[in-house]
Amino acid sequence: MGFWTLLEGLLLFANALAILNEDRFLAPRGWTLAEVAGPRRNTLKGQVIGLIHACQFLRLPLILFNIVTIIVKLFTG
Repeated sequence: MGFWTLLEGLLLFANALAILNEDRFLAPRGWTLAEVAGPRRNTLKGQVIGLIHACQFLRLPLILFNIVTIIVKLFTG
């Protein structure tokens, strides 16, 4: 497993977090940003929810990274 494969895996993981719908998937399970306001933000659950929202907020750079990855895979195989 090389460094490029690790980066592709992290990109796929970020894509998976970015497409989670807050109303349909996260809110019924109690994983909204409003649920972990205040001192509970430093818990593991709060950190994961922050990561999910960061991935959703940074969709445009994520799209650009996907395009770069696809172009590199097209040329290198």
